[in-house]
Amino acid sequence: MNVRRLIPTTAVAGAVALGLTALSACSTSDAADGGNGDKLKVTASFYPMQFLTERIGGEHVAVTSLTKPGVEPHDLELTPRQIGSISESDYVLYLKGIQPAVDDAIKQSGVKNTVDAATLTTLENHGSEVSGHNHGHEGEEEHGHEEESHEEHSEGDGHNHGEEGGADPHIWLDPVKYAEVAKGVGKSLEKADPDHAADYKKNTDAVVAELGELNTAYETGLKNTSTKTFITTHSAFGYLAERYGLTQQGIAGIDPEAEPSPARIQEIHTIAEKEKATTVFFETLASDRTAKTLAKDTGLKTGVLDPLEGITDKSQGADYIEVMESNLAALQKALGAK
Repeated sequence: MNVRRLIPTTAVAGAVALGLTALSACSTSDAADGGNGDKLKVTASFYPMQFLTERIGGEHVAVTSLTKPGVEPHDLELTPRQIGSISESDYVLYLKGIQPAVDDAIKQSGVKNTVDAATLTTLENHGSEVSGHNHGHEGEEEHGHEEESHEEHSEGDGHNHGEEGGADPHIWLDPVKYAEVAKGVGKSLEKADPDHAADYKKNTDAVVAELGELNTAYETGLKNTSTKTFITTHSAFGYLAERYGLTQQGIAGIDPEAEPSPARIQEIHTIAEKEKATTVFFETLASDRTAKTLAKDTGLKTGVLDPLEGITDKSQGADYIEVMESNLAALQKALGAK
């Protein structure tokens, strides 16, 4: 699939910037070293949280991400040094339910300004098949008492990343929900650092406006398509599917590298024929083996749909907005946008 490649210098600059971010994690523990002494020390659990804190915090924050580029966030185990750096943070932004190790470390850190992004929007339950025509279903309980509805999905359920109740944590893949999170992050940074509240507010407005434009691009870009069904190895796109009236068919649920059962391959084959689906999507941080096997068995094409859990030099874009634009182009191609 012919995708827009990154200009190498951008990739290098991004990698250097990320490298510096990682290095600053070590140095910030020495408190006021020249560069970071007067900045708010922010810890972000993984890339979608890092993007928001960097964009909204701007020059007033020094952000450390616990998940290095290229590491699958769900598998993250923290080093003692990282656990120490959480405790020394002024502000922590994470998403409960994605990374159990992070959830535990934050609970024990005693940091006052700790924000769970899941509390800034509404979480829902999504099975492996997520249709865009079921708004307002039972999954919308407050985060924390969703225990009841966990068993009813089949093996294809893609969203039990260790969180209670199986609520889908992938809120950042819906620009509208991500904008709600951005607003909450802005407000909480204003509280944590009132001296720079005006800048945080201005930066939040800018991010929210950009996410609004992204939402409009998706709405118009996916309005008229030959099919509404897409197939993916990682069932991360439930909110996106629901937002834009699409149906996600996850092959193997939570583990993007799990081998699908012969029965599921047959089922996907039938669905693809019936719904005129053309493409099996895999992601940049995981092996494409499952997608290729399935594509060979069913005569479908493969493509990349990035769940944006981290940015590397393989990502089709330098940041959240660019990768989401690449995802839109990939969906338009696969769904036959008119």
